[in-house]
Amino acid sequence: MKINVLLILLFAFSISSYAQKKKQPPNNWDNKYYETAKTAANIDYMTEEEKNVFYYLNLARMNPKYFANTFVKQSIKGKANSYEKSLLKELRKMKPMPVLEFDKELWKSAKCHAIESGKSGYVGHERKNCNSTFSGECCSYGTEDGLGIVLQLLIDEDIPSLGHRRICLGDYTKMGVSIKPHKTYSINAVLNFD
Repeated sequence: MKINVLLILLFAFSISSYAQKKKQPPNNWDNKYYETAKTAANIDYMTEEEKNVFYYLNLARMNPKYFANTFVKQSIKGKANSYEKSLLKELRKMKPMPVLEFDKELWKSAKCHAIESGKSGYVGHERKNCNSTFSGECCSYGTEDGLGIVLQLLIDEDIPSLGHRRICLGDYTKMGVSIKPHKTYSINAVLNFD
């Protein structure tokens, strides 16, 4: 009788351990699990790099520790600065978060601001003729590829509040992204969140 109880307890423990391990996202970006990060893949009026912003930011949210140990570490040239170190530390402690879904109204808002800022060479969040239909906004300048934009905003160098990082890793569920030419920095990206 005692042996049966012991075997049942061992079996229950092994199932519980297996279930806990299965909850952890896989450490392999090629895994089909990460296809769900491509929430903007079928939006035909977005560019590939705009779609890549969704993809890479969602990867960071889905598996923050692995994102830190791969994409962030690979982006660091030489010794990590204090902003890079703080991002690595934060991502390694973070729990996985839900992906951000595409939202057309947020995309329109981001597109308007990216065009308006780009034509004038403006840097910042003030709008003249664009609606402010969002809860959080990040603007990136001088970086044109999706991964670079995400890394720039997550590292948030020289921004003591880490406001962009807080927004990108915040409790938002929807996003719109637009990348347009910029008079001063050649390119700018606007990410609007809700």
